[in-house]
Amino acid sequence: MEEKPRLARLTAIITQLQSKKIVTANYLAEKHGVSIRTIYRDIRTLEQSGIPINTEEGKGYSIMEGYHLPPVLFSEEEANALITIEQLVLKNKDESLVKNVSSAIDKIKSILKYSQKGNADLLSERVYFGGNNKEEKTSDNLMELQSAIIHFQLLEISYLSSQNQVTKRTIEPFAIYSTNGNFLLVAYCRLRNDFRIFRIDYIQSIIALQEKFTPHNLTIKEFFEQYIKDKN
Repeated sequence: MEEKPRLARLTAIITQLQSKKIVTANYLAEKHGVSIRTIYRDIRTLEQSGIPINTEEGKGYSIMEGYHLPPVLFSEEEANALITIEQLVLKNKDESLVKNVSSAIDKIKSILKYSQKGNADLLSERVYFGGNNKEEKTSDNLMELQSAIIHFQLLEISYLSSQNQVTKRTIEPFAIYSTNGNFLLVAYCRLRNDFRIFRIDYIQSIIALQEKFTPHNLTIKEFFEQYIKDKN
């Protein structure tokens, strides 16, 4: 079993302690694929952060009865900012982004205070962004490309150029930026042996290959500085 990052494991341990009457160190170690010694350290860390954990010798751990982590609370300004972001994203041309942001904000809205829910509904009706008034969706690839960027996943794409020519490219996705309402992908193209910029809505299909690529040792700022220099 692949070991979870420590923060994710600590969060999961809190959830498991809240969902069971008593939890053993052996159970937690097997559940998270770590040693019992690691679980002991995790429990000490949680105790030091203020989580009231009871240790029952020979049995296991439990959280003090009646204790619950406080729900996430948003200020009115934070809630308004989220609603504004949602309305902005709804105008976006990428279906995968719209779908995932709307789903995420629905979950966030579910924990707003009752009075904030009404305000959020009112604000969503009073915030308007121009552009893309036909609500057209011209791509559905943004989320998959973001995943490939953070996991250094090699991709094979079918790309329709501005000259209506379709080519197959094997690419190493590097960065995404937006201009004039369109998302653009910066990627190292193995066909051209150089970086290229692809309009995401011109990508006809994507195949995620098993191969990972070596991360490129430059920032997006450095890329654009070199790109502008080359253009001049």
